[in-house]
Amino acid sequence: MINFSTHPDQYQHWKIDFRGPVAVLSMDVAEDGGMTPGYDLKLNSYDLGVDIELYDAIQRLRFEHPEIRCVILTSAKDRVFSAGANIAMLGSSSHEHKVNFCKFTNETRNGIEDASQNSDQRYICLVNGTAAGGGYELALAAEYLMLIDDGASAVSLPEVPLLAVLPGTGGLTRVVDKRHVRRDRADYFCTLAEGIKGKRALDWNLVDELVPRSKLMDIAMERAEEFAAQSSRPTDAAGIVLKPISREITDSNIIYNTLSAELDRNLFKAEVTVQAPSNEPPQDNEGIYASGSGFWHLAFARDFDDFILHMRANEPEISIWVFKSSGNPDFIEAGDKALLDNKDNWLAREITLFLKRTLKRLDVSSRSIITLIEPGSCFTGTLLELVLASDRSYMLDGVFEDSNLPAATVRPTGMNFGALPMCNGLSRLETRNLSDSSNIEQIRGEEGNDLAADRADELGIVTFIPDNLDWEDEVRIAIEERASYSTDALTGMEASLRFPGPETLETKIFGRLSAWQNWIFQRPNAVGEEGALNLYGTGKQANYDRKRV
Repeated sequence: MINFSTHPDQYQHWKIDFRGPVAVLSMDVAEDGGMTPGYDLKLNSYDLGVDIELYDAIQRLRFEHPEIRCVILTSAKDRVFSAGANIAMLGSSSHEHKVNFCKFTNETRNGIEDASQNSDQRYICLVNGTAAGGGYELALAAEYLMLIDDGASAVSLPEVPLLAVLPGTGGLTRVVDKRHVRRDRADYFCTLAEGIKGKRALDWNLVDELVPRSKLMDIAMERAEEFAAQSSRPTDAAGIVLKPISREITDSNIIYNTLSAELDRNLFKAEVTVQAPSNEPPQDNEGIYASGSGFWHLAFARDFDDFILHMRANEPEISIWVFKSSGNPDFIEAGDKALLDNKDNWLAREITLFLKRTLKRLDVSSRSIITLIEPGSCFTGTLLELVLASDRSYMLDGVFEDSNLPAATVRPTGMNFGALPMCNGLSRLETRNLSDSSNIEQIRGEEGNDLAADRADELGIVTFIPDNLDWEDEVRIAIEERASYSTDALTGMEASLRFPGPETLETKIFGRLSAWQNWIFQRPNAVGEEGALNLYGTGKQANYDRKRV
């Protein structure tokens, strides 16, 4: 089983050095530290285990170190930054592992960009040696790139000429959309296996600055201190400790503090129930800080994030996620209000941003999402986002026979109107109301109100509102039908339908790159017996099928 939880005490591949408002995050991959036997992680090449540590480090820098205003991302090895994803690991991995690996690394790099853009914890990448493939893609996630000017070190994206695959971590998109490299130059760069170095790399905007070896870290610290001086992060605040996540896993159940899941392997289904907090959360900064990682919204974000990653990596055949909720909706609304009222405080801001990133992770997961809104549910504010993220939602109109629970309701809060945007830059309400902004204003007018099934249906918040007589059959048929369809076709359909509206760097990566890479990873030119990925390093030439399809 792949475990996505770790701690700095357990790191094998990363080191963190704190220098006042600057942290130096150094990649020092242990060659013998691969997740599975059969390959060596030479030249700072990486596998999923390396990236799990990086993700953990990024999260801890945001929550445990508010005083850190700038992060220098570099290599602890001499004359090499990173050779990218380990080729032997890719060649020996299953198709689903390769795709999930690429998706997770993309999300981790997006998290670096989110820290720079929204947390004022800006990233500089000091490329102190050659950065190839995923190594350069990691560098591209930083806001500012510095390349050692030693006549030998280069940046490259050699996947197309060497491996017959695409750069899997957003390299193509970031080169043209973020670095604004001219298309013709980008074409040349992405087909040049040896990469580009020195002045040409600077002139083409592949990097921002060239630095001599003798002044490498000195100049990097100068730039970092300049960035730190512009940051709004507090200089005297203490961070909170991200305590270990409590999780119990059996063959049919997964139990966290804020949610639990029951697995039905016959229907390929996980029924996930989110449990609202049992007490009203604190409303001021001091109370949020005192709650630490126990503040419900943060605890839920961490539990849900871990659940999504666990299910992706360890339960690939559980293809339908059905969401339910229970508890007091007033406490969810109170937590939403606390975060929004204190949004200028660093910790409230970080919790909201973590919720945003976790819900984005749900959006881009290749699973069918169905939400059931029943009596006793608490789909309010933050949890209403689960309804809005669903491919379909069913809300009971009325009550169940022989039940004393009141009729189901949903309740919008301020959290539903822009605080938790999708990859397309829009809220989930905006995404489902692209042609009718007036409907969003009607929903805004209901903020804080409990909406019964007929009103939720009228406002387009839910898909169907069956009554007690039809509920069981409609829900059963929906799930059984979904389970009978091709999961490949469903993945393509869902990804195409979930992100209408403007295209962004993120939607290009997840809606376009992920789909192409998913396909290319199954093509014989890449992974066949005579494919480039399998023959890499053997000295044999790949035998390509020359047909374009």
